[in-house]
Amino acid sequence: MATPTDTHPLVDRPSPGMSEDNPLEVSPAPGSPIISSSYRETILDSPGEQTGTGSSRARRIIDPLEYDESGDEEDSLLNPQPQRFGGLEFFGNTTSAGSTLASSQPSGMQSYADSEAGDSDSATEADLLLPSPSSASSVKGTFGRRRWGNFVMRMLAYAAFGIFFILGWKLVFLPRTTLRRDLARLRHFKISTADVERMFIATPEPEQIREWSHYYTSGAHLAGQNRSQAEWTAQKFREYGFKTEIAEYHTYLNYPLEHRLALLGVDGSVEYEASLEEDVLPEDATTGATNRIPTFHGYSASGNVTAPFVYVNYGRPEDYDLLESRGVYVADKIVIARYGGLFRGLIVKGAQDRGAIGVLIYSDPGDDGDITKVNKYKTYPDGPARNPSSVQRGSVEFLSISPGDPTTPGYASTKNAERQSPYDRIPSIPSIPVSYRDMLPIFKHLNGMGFNPNDLGESWRGGIREFDYSVGPSTQNINLYNLQDYQITPIWNAMGRIDGVIRDEAIIVGNHRDAWVIGGAGDPNSGSAVMIELARSLGELKKKGWKPLRSIIFASWDGEEYGLLGSTEWGEEMKKYIDGNALAYLNVDVAVSGTDFEAAASPLLNRLLREVTRDINHPEGGSVYDRWAETDGARIGTLGSGSDYTVFQDHIGIPSIDMGFSGNSKSPVYHYHSNYDSFHWMDTYGDPTWQYHTTMVKLWGLMILRLSENEIVHFDVAEYVDELRGYLDVAKDRLVDLINEEQNRLGTSSEGRYECKGDGLIQYCDFIAYDDDLPDIQPGWWYVLPSLRNVVATSSEIANVSKAFAAKSTEIERGYLTDYAWFYGYKKMRLYFQIQTMNRQYKMFERKFLYEDGLDGRPWFKHIVYAPGLWTGYAGTRFPGLMEAIDDGDVKRARKWLDIINGKLSEASALVGMQ
Repeated sequence: MATPTDTHPLVDRPSPGMSEDNPLEVSPAPGSPIISSSYRETILDSPGEQTGTGSSRARRIIDPLEYDESGDEEDSLLNPQPQRFGGLEFFGNTTSAGSTLASSQPSGMQSYADSEAGDSDSATEADLLLPSPSSASSVKGTFGRRRWGNFVMRMLAYAAFGIFFILGWKLVFLPRTTLRRDLARLRHFKISTADVERMFIATPEPEQIREWSHYYTSGAHLAGQNRSQAEWTAQKFREYGFKTEIAEYHTYLNYPLEHRLALLGVDGSVEYEASLEEDVLPEDATTGATNRIPTFHGYSASGNVTAPFVYVNYGRPEDYDLLESRGVYVADKIVIARYGGLFRGLIVKGAQDRGAIGVLIYSDPGDDGDITKVNKYKTYPDGPARNPSSVQRGSVEFLSISPGDPTTPGYASTKNAERQSPYDRIPSIPSIPVSYRDMLPIFKHLNGMGFNPNDLGESWRGGIREFDYSVGPSTQNINLYNLQDYQITPIWNAMGRIDGVIRDEAIIVGNHRDAWVIGGAGDPNSGSAVMIELARSLGELKKKGWKPLRSIIFASWDGEEYGLLGSTEWGEEMKKYIDGNALAYLNVDVAVSGTDFEAAASPLLNRLLREVTRDINHPEGGSVYDRWAETDGARIGTLGSGSDYTVFQDHIGIPSIDMGFSGNSKSPVYHYHSNYDSFHWMDTYGDPTWQYHTTMVKLWGLMILRLSENEIVHFDVAEYVDELRGYLDVAKDRLVDLINEEQNRLGTSSEGRYECKGDGLIQYCDFIAYDDDLPDIQPGWWYVLPSLRNVVATSSEIANVSKAFAAKSTEIERGYLTDYAWFYGYKKMRLYFQIQTMNRQYKMFERKFLYEDGLDGRPWFKHIVYAPGLWTGYAGTRFPGLMEAIDDGDVKRARKWLDIINGKLSEASALVGMQ
C-alpha cells in the first residue's frame, strides 16, 4: 500500500465514528468534495502515462480548484483532459462507460487504497468530483463573474472602510462648539454680538443729532396738530429699514381761546392785568414765531371767577392741613401755588376738593438752585438763570387716577369708541400757569397778610425778594378767566419695527413727539432727536447684515403732554399683543436737560442698567456709571407716572426704564414747558457739543442690543425680590408700630379687651368681646397680624426660591457659553429647552404682580408693587394699596391688601420655583 506523503487537515484528527483507515472523509453535503491526500499525490504529469511503481514516476500536484488565470485551459479544471486512473479513463466526473459518479455511488462513499502487487495507482469516482464537459463553459463563466464580483465587493468594502475611517476621525477630532455659536450658525447670523455692539457704538454722530433736533424744534407740534412730523418720523424709520405704520386715535383735547388774570380794586376796578405772555427774544428765533402757543393748561376747565386769593405753598395735602390747623381755609377762594411739590393736576385737584374755585400756578426762582438772579447770574438769554417771564405749561389731568383719554378709561379711543364723562379724571375749576414776574404785583398785595414762613416754616419761603410769602387771604379780589375749546380730534403715533428671529419676543422703545411749545428741545425733542439717530445707527447695522434676535419696536408717541394719550391708547388697544410678546419697554422722554444721569426702572432691569452705564464713556471722562455714582450714588428710582412707561409698567406689567441727563443746582436753568426750552437754549447752554445726546444714543442702543441679542433674557429676579422685601420691611415696621401703640392704648375698651402674647411681629392678639352679641365690633390693628405673618413667611420663601433661580440661571448661562464635543449634543439640546423655559419665567415674572381689580379707587392701575402716589402723581410709591390703607387708618383694607400681596408673592414664587 502506498503511504501518503501528507495528511489532509480534515482527516488529521478523525471524527467520531470514522475509521482511521479511511483516507477520505466524505462531506455529508452532496456535491462538496473533500479530496484525500493520497489522491492529490498520485496525479500523473500527463494523461495515459501511468507505468511503473508510484516511486518511479514523475508526479505533479494539481489543485482541484485551480483556475488558469493566463487563459491556458490545458489541465485546468474548467477544461479537463482525459486521465487514466487504475485502468479507467476519466473525463470530468464520468466513466468511460458513461455512468456518472453521482449515479454509481451511494450517499456514503467508500475509501480506496493502492494495489500492493505493482498495480497502477487507482482512484474511485468519489476521489474527485469534477464538472462535466457539457458544463465546463458555464462553470468558467460563473467563476469569472464571481471573480469580478468579488473584486467590486472588495473595492466597495475598502471605500466604505475609508469613508467610515474619515468620518470617525472627523467626529473624534471635530471642533468643540458652544450652544451660542451653534444657534448663530443655524440663524445665519453674519456678525458676532461683540462686533454688533462695537460697530453700533462707533456710529452715532453729534452733527446728525443736532440736525434732527433742529427739525423737530422748528415748528409747532402740539398734540393733534403735528401730522407732518408723524409722517416725517415714519419716513425716517422706513429709510433706515423699519416696517412702519401710523396709528391714529381720536382723543378728547382742549386748545386755548382766551385767558385773563387781573387784580381788582375794592371798587372792582382793574388795578393790574397780567400779560400772560413770554417775552420775545431776538436771540431765540422761535420765541417770536407768529404761531407760538399761548400759555394754558391741558384739560383745564373753562370758567370766569372772581374771589380773594390764598398762597398755599406747593398745594400739597400737608400744606392745606397746616393752613386749616391755623384757621385758614381756601373754600370759595382762588388758590396760588408754586410748581415743584407734586404734579400740577393734583395741585388743582387738591384745591378743588377743598372748595377753591380757581388756581394759579407759577414757577418760583427759589426752586432753581444756585443759578438765580439773586445770586448775580444773568437771566436767559444773556446768562443761565431763569428768564422772569418764563411760564410752565402742562396738563392738569388727574394722572394718579388714570392716564390717557379721560373719556375712554381702560379702553382705546378709536373713532367710534363709547365716551364717558371725564370729570372724575379732569378738573371742574379753571386754572392757568403764570410767570413769577406776572405774579409780583399780586404777591405784593399779600405782604403782611396772615401767616408767613416765620409761622409755618422756612419751606414756605421761595426766592422772590419782593414777596414775604404771607398766605393771606387777601382783602382784594382777582379775576381769573379761562376759555378752552374742547373737541374730539385725531392724534398720531409713528411706529417702526425691525423683525427679529424670535418674533414673539419684542423690546419696545418709546419717546413722545408732541410739545407745549414750538421748541421743546429738551422735552421731548432731545429724546426725539436721539431716537432718530438711534434708528439710523441700527439701520447701518442692518446694511452690514445684522438681524436682531428679538424684534425691536420704535414708537414716536403723540399726545403725551396732555396725559400720556398716545402710549396709553395704543397700550389699551394692543394689550393682548403686548402681554404676549413684550419683554421690556425702554423710555426716553427728556434725553438731555443737564449733565447728571438719572434713571428709574423696574428692579428686573437694574443690573442691565448698571452694566450698560459702565460700558459707555461719559462726555466729561470716565464712565457714565462713575459720574452717576459720584452725583447720585448710582441710585435707581421707582417708576411712578408722568411719562409713557406708565401703561406698560403699571397697567400691563412690562418691566420698564425711564432715563436721561438732567440738571443739578449748579446747572443752567432748564425752562421746562416754556418757549425758552428752545433749540437756541440747547445749542448755547444745554448741550453745546451735543455729546450728551450722543451718549444717550449709545446708552439707549446698547440696552436694546443686550436685551435683544442675549439668548438668555437679561433680567435679575433676585434683585427684584430683594427690593420687594425692603419695601415690605417698611410696611411691616409701620404696622408693628401701630399694633404696639394700639395695644398700649387699648388694653381694654368698652366692648372688650385684647389678649396679646409674645412681642414684636410674632405676637398674637385676640380681641375678647364682653358680650358675644355685640354687632360689628371694628377690629384694631391686631386684626392684620395673621395676614402680616403670612406675608413675612412668603417673602422669606420667595427670597430662597429667587436665589436658587439665580444660581440656576448662572449655571445655564455658563453651559450656554461652554464648548461641547459633538457627542454631547444632547446636553446642548437640554440647555436650549432650559433657556426657553427660563426666558418664559423671566417674561412673566413682573406680570405676576398684577391685580385685575386694580387699586382701590383707581382700578386702571393694576400693579400691586408700583404705582404713582395718589398725591404725588409723578413720584412712585411701593405697595400702594397697602400703604394707602395704612395712611387712611383702614384696618380691613390693610388686611385685604396683605392677603393680596401674599397671594401674588406665592404666584411669583411658584413661577420661578418651576425647574
